[in-house]
Amino acid sequence: MTASAHRNAPEFDIDSPKAGQVALKFFFNLMDKWHCSVEEQMVLLGSIGRSTLYKYRQLPEVRLPRDTMERVSYLMGIHKSLRILFGDKPSTYEWVRKANSEAPFNGNSALELMLAGGVVDLADVRRYLDGVRG
Repeated sequence: MTASAHRNAPEFDIDSPKAGQVALKFFFNLMDKWHCSVEEQMVLLGSIGRSTLYKYRQLPEVRLPRDTMERVSYLMGIHKSLRILFGDKPSTYEWVRKANSEAPFNGNSALELMLAGGVVDLADVRRYLDGVRG
């Protein structure tokens, strides 16, 4: 991209309500692929309340908290890594539920680790997959 084209490119504001809507759309599509329960979705979004989750399911244009955007960003990276490693087939989406003896999983699944609830747990799964990808 040339310098002038870069200056004329529209900027994407990650704090905008539109960015929140895009993040939520991605999140709920991924949750369907991973077959996550309502409770699992609430934890993955930062232990939000059930009413907030149902509000988010309507895909409003909403300014999401930074923590929520960070969580969705990690999930996007995890999804991207899985697609690169395994392609777009059902087994790709089953990986998160399979037991894994490697660190940081120690016999648990990636989803079990992510459901510990901390942003760092999502980051650990992402780092692991980035390392596997090379």
